[in-house]
Amino acid sequence: MNIALIVFFLTFVVVFVLRMPIGIGMMVSSVFYFALSTNPAATVDMVATQFLSNMNSSFILIAVPLFVFMAEIMNSGKVTSMIFSFANALVGKKKGALGHVNVVASIIFSGMTGSALADASGLGSMEIKAMKEHGYDDGYTCAITAASATIGPIIPPSIPMIFYAMLSGASIGALFLGGILPGLLIGVALMIYTAVIARKRNYPEGESLPFKQFALLTLKSIPALFSVVVLLGGIYSGIVTPTEAGALAASYALIVSVVFYRAFGWKDIWNVLVSTVKTTGTLSLLVGCAYAFSYIVTIEKIPNAVASLLLGMTSNKYIMLLLINVLFLILGMFIDTMAITLVFIPIVLPLINSLGINLVHFGVVIVLNMMIGLSTPPYGMLLFVVSGISGTPLKKIIKEILPMLGVLIIVLFLITYIPDIVLIIPKLAGFKG
Repeated sequence: MNIALIVFFLTFVVVFVLRMPIGIGMMVSSVFYFALSTNPAATVDMVATQFLSNMNSSFILIAVPLFVFMAEIMNSGKVTSMIFSFANALVGKKKGALGHVNVVASIIFSGMTGSALADASGLGSMEIKAMKEHGYDDGYTCAITAASATIGPIIPPSIPMIFYAMLSGASIGALFLGGILPGLLIGVALMIYTAVIARKRNYPEGESLPFKQFALLTLKSIPALFSVVVLLGGIYSGIVTPTEAGALAASYALIVSVVFYRAFGWKDIWNVLVSTVKTTGTLSLLVGCAYAFSYIVTIEKIPNAVASLLLGMTSNKYIMLLLINVLFLILGMFIDTMAITLVFIPIVLPLINSLGINLVHFGVVIVLNMMIGLSTPPYGMLLFVVSGISGTPLKKIIKEILPMLGVLIIVLFLITYIPDIVLIIPKLAGFKG
């Protein structure tokens, strides 16, 4: 540990304790390191050259603003309303129906946005309002909305998976396919929990639509639902790359919203573009700061040191996966998902490679792990989103979401130790490994 590295870590810890934005923390600590280090590789010119070289060849990153744009469009009132109504019709006359609708709608919406926050903030506001009007407890209503929103980045498309693919070199197509079964498994698990709670608390039943009305609603929903076919069909037919699929899906989403649902005027399109630029700018700043941070970690050989330390404790990959899961679950309680992805995943990747763990399997496991972190107290972002939308105190939401987190963690460990839950669809599609 040299002076520059000590200052580097101390600065990052201080910034974290002060609750400053994580991107600023990575930037400031990196600047201090470059100013103090005598390492020949630790020059601003060197890191800038490496960063520009790598980013210039990372075409997959272009998909990020496109998927953000698609999420913003699909989060328009008309599309989310259509998805909610269709999910309601699918669930029908069940005890605690709106709890099930919440989960089913998130499964459908996840195939359009790839963002947990988009789900919770757009679709979630509609779900929370409907559940409150029908007498559901405030805390439970917000908790199931947050928990079901974690499905968003598991079922493709997925923005976190894009960043993981960039860092690990794993196939983005295989990652997208690998998330389908785990995402559905989360949905089933949450619906089982919802059924138990609905009977215990005597939540109201839903309504069953006559076949004619159901058929008409399905017909109206097809343009929105078809976006999933456009996205995944384009990728796996080989017609387009994942990056091109992002452009195709975003264009399709715009056409659906403007032409079919007439939900957008010029002002709305402008607002969507501004929001997309803001989100992309934030992500770009994080990527740049995280690259400098990760570059320092790499030239100081910290991943190798961590791998040696953990391998000294155990060489059993199942125990190692347990340790990594526990570590990332703890990180998720305090640190933003994107920061975990960009800073901590590169540190454990050499360890994963040395143990021969499949990168696609690990990618889906770690993305689900981080999504659980979004709903985990004390700093889970989804908790703050649903609390802000509903006006419900965090204390009530946390009490209700803890059992749901237990359900999500059970699914996490199932996919951790039964890799075929993740890998069977990619293998059937012809992806190796």
